[in-house]
Amino acid sequence: MSVRSTQGRACFAARPLPYLISAALYAVVPSVLADNNVQTFPTIVVTAPMQESPLTVITDPKAPRQPVPASDGADLLKTIPGFSTIRKGGSNGDPVLRGMVGSRINILIDGGQIGGGCPGRMDPPTAYISPQLYDRVTVIKGPQTVLYGPGNSAGTVLFERDFKRYTTTTASFEGSLLGGSFGRNDQMIDARAGTPDVYMDVSANHTHSQDYEDGDGNRVHSRWDRWNVDAALGWTPDDNTRVELSAGKGNGQAAYAFSSMDGAQFLRESVGLKFEHDRPDAVFNRIEAQLYYNYADHVMDNYTLRQPDPASMMPMPMASDVDRRTVGGRVVASFDWSETWKLQAGIDGSSNVHTGRMGGPAGGMLPYYRDQPRHRDARMGSLGAFGELTWQLAERNRLIGGARVDHAQARGYDLTTTTSSTGMGGMSMGGGMHMPVSLVDASRNDTMPSGFIRYEHDLAASPTTVYAGIGHVERFPDYWELFGRHVDKSLNSFLKLQPEKTTQLDVGLQYRDTNLKAWVSGYVGEVHDFILIDYPSGMNAGQARNINARTAGAEAGLAYAFNDRWKADTTLAWAWGENRTDHQPLPQMPPLEARFGLTYDTGVWSVGGLWRIVAAQHRVAVGEGNIVGQDLGPSAGFGVFSLNGGYRINRQATLSAGIDNLFNKTYAEHVNAANVGLVGYVNTLRVNEPGRTIWLKLDVKY
Repeated sequence: MSVRSTQGRACFAARPLPYLISAALYAVVPSVLADNNVQTFPTIVVTAPMQESPLTVITDPKAPRQPVPASDGADLLKTIPGFSTIRKGGSNGDPVLRGMVGSRINILIDGGQIGGGCPGRMDPPTAYISPQLYDRVTVIKGPQTVLYGPGNSAGTVLFERDFKRYTTTTASFEGSLLGGSFGRNDQMIDARAGTPDVYMDVSANHTHSQDYEDGDGNRVHSRWDRWNVDAALGWTPDDNTRVELSAGKGNGQAAYAFSSMDGAQFLRESVGLKFEHDRPDAVFNRIEAQLYYNYADHVMDNYTLRQPDPASMMPMPMASDVDRRTVGGRVVASFDWSETWKLQAGIDGSSNVHTGRMGGPAGGMLPYYRDQPRHRDARMGSLGAFGELTWQLAERNRLIGGARVDHAQARGYDLTTTTSSTGMGGMSMGGGMHMPVSLVDASRNDTMPSGFIRYEHDLAASPTTVYAGIGHVERFPDYWELFGRHVDKSLNSFLKLQPEKTTQLDVGLQYRDTNLKAWVSGYVGEVHDFILIDYPSGMNAGQARNINARTAGAEAGLAYAFNDRWKADTTLAWAWGENRTDHQPLPQMPPLEARFGLTYDTGVWSVGGLWRIVAAQHRVAVGEGNIVGQDLGPSAGFGVFSLNGGYRINRQATLSAGIDNLFNKTYAEHVNAANVGLVGYVNTLRVNEPGRTIWLKLDVKY
């Protein structure tokens, strides 16, 4: 029996959730289809989320979108102008915003943080996020807010659920089914019920895909299977008070074309407690407080989703199990002095501990990894205080500014006292000898200020807003920069790596009327002590080091309704970076990208096209990169054309479909990870993107 068929049976037996979800949807769809009334809806398939206000994009993660609706948080973010994704396989890519990755993008899930555990970044925070379980995703680009934690030099991303107090006893339901090429099948339910005093929400999803094929028909090691269940119980004693207890759990597997191991487990456990109280007509008009606990337990191995390669560096079955526990909280108070002054101020903080253990499968040559004790290698935390003020200078003029200060600390365990040329805790000498080194524990801490100020002006002659803002943010080195797979884990490196300091100017324009929505934004930044990763080469180990850098870029978007049925949209994104210390380009900068969309929508059915054009990238720094990947050399430009359509069956049910990469183009994004060349798979320089992909999605809501 093949490995794949065995896994399929195991998945069926161990994953009852998707089949329960499917049964629930099939039970509800017939009654939904009985209502034939039609109502005006927004565009069925989202192809280009637009900037709604200065530097802010808000999008509905439940809405169908092209490319094929997202399997994780990074998949959704890549549809927003300014974002790219570093592909490693079929799922769990790493988001890139304006050429920046990792902790430069501050990602919050219902106000809390979750950190991955893999030293090789197999499980970024977005790997634990199922976008369709949230009601709204908000992106704030640049260091233009201080409300949501430290380090947001590239931007802030908020995955949020909406709440409105029930006025009567009410129940609601949302669900979706998705099927597509390469065995793709997703199911989602979101059931909510409540009275004026209490409410309960239960949401769940499952997503699955087999290996996809690139445009040449070559199979890419990329299959995945994932599920999540989240629930919340709330108490609303009056219109102004809410207390909510939430809990969630998820797990899954993902195959990787970029690594000698796959993700055999992505266990997530979450618990949260929220309190909100409004005080209408008072100066001190709102208080918010929350506590959260997020746990990620990630297993990597070379035998669950592949067969160990006897000719590789890991010829026998091996596994590594890493986890991270994050505990945090936040308190925010809002003050409203008429329409002129508004202030939000508070404190936030988090602490996390990272551990790991290694071994092999039960009954193998190596000890069973689950029987091994966990080894703690890092503890990190931060505590911050912040305030953000909006000053309405005049009817059409606003000044928004904020400041925060964060105290961050880290403790490393078993750091080497001598820089290792092998990255394994010993220095290689001639004849296979190793210089013995001692292991020590060490701590470090830094206090880091951040702030911004932005001026916004509404033009009197047209519905136009112009703005300019300057922000400064200091970012403490993250786990991967201090202890990750590609850096030197020595005492000297741990103490020497400095916080990153970004000062950036953002300017732009927003226009919106009945038929036209348009925006353009540009930025230029100076980064002192930018943290650059030099990847291993030959006998040299990788290392993280500080450089000085300059960044610049622009994004623009336009959506125009020719009439009630025809609409066109286009977006543009460009990012640029320079390593001023070494006088060469910053690595892993995505090239210029443009998207052109055209949609015909009758109110009942729609059809549309999306043409994505990406320029070649010749500004590279080979062997250098970030905590996720490195520059592999120049990349060619490409164009991809996709089609989509939809049918509004009635007010409660919508059917959407798409063909991504219609002409079966073979291509790879410039920032994609390197392909490791697995047995049975065609090797390519970078992990290639999927070829022609067909998908069909049913959404129901009542």
